[in-house]
Amino acid sequence: MRKVLVLMGGMSSEREISLKSGKAVVEGLKAAGYEVETLDLNRENLTEIPKMKPDVVFNILHGQYGEDGRVQAYLDILGIPYTGSGMVASVIGMNKVLTKKVLSCENIPTAEYIVLKKETFGFNKVNEIVQRLGLPVVIKAATQGSSIGTYIVKKEDELAFAIQNAFSFDEEVLVERFIAGTEVTAALLGNKNPTVLPIIEITSKNEFYDYESKYTPGMCHHIIPARISEKARTGVENISRQVYSAIGCRGFARVDFIVDKDDNPWVLEINTIPGMTEMSLVPDAAKAAGISFSELVDKIVQYALE
Repeated sequence: MRKVLVLMGGMSSEREISLKSGKAVVEGLKAAGYEVETLDLNRENLTEIPKMKPDVVFNILHGQYGEDGRVQAYLDILGIPYTGSGMVASVIGMNKVLTKKVLSCENIPTAEYIVLKKETFGFNKVNEIVQRLGLPVVIKAATQGSSIGTYIVKKEDELAFAIQNAFSFDEEVLVERFIAGTEVTAALLGNKNPTVLPIIEITSKNEFYDYESKYTPGMCHHIIPARISEKARTGVENISRQVYSAIGCRGFARVDFIVDKDDNPWVLEINTIPGMTEMSLVPDAAKAAGISFSELVDKIVQYALE
């Protein structure tokens, strides 16, 4: 029986969600027949990982210190296989600015954007943003997940306030042109030739799929299959594979899109360690494909061992 160490909790602003994801993963792995141990990771117990002698680590740490390449680098040094993407893909996927640059370089459709740095930001930038991107715009803290530090701004006099709020989370802020349309997500499973699971349409009771919508029962709905055209569906599937390959992902990931009124998919971002709670999108997509939760976590472990 293989021994799996589940890394969960951690030190980021997404700690509570990681604990919920971790609990679900533990139950799924036990149902799949694995010996399971857990570790709520912090700076003091990092050296416990090699002492526990796992065959593989199931990394379900969301956000900084777990999803951003640091734990991946440590596990690489230890020579312990782990689920999900490697260090480089994790660094890129966690940083919205780096992701944007890769997408632009690969000619993958994504909204026009401006990068702001905290140390050089001045109010003269507000005029530049409006002139280049128009309104509304989307403000995003560069390295936060679960829509933390994300704001949709419709009025010019609200821009500076939203940007300053985003800077409270990060030294860099991404400002994107707002694209109206249907929000969908594509979950992918596999290494070199990933499978795209059924596309999910996301509706939210809030203005967008924010932290409250994601984790409060009744605040959002996952519609499977997504109510988009066949042209858009094919585009989402093909582009999500392009993104997965361009970033260098493996194991599993989730790519979020807006499909505009002309059926064109635009990439919003990639999640290299997507949530695995009872309200999460990847388990829902797997279920729609006929994959149970225990089968899903088993597949993710097997991809780590390939």
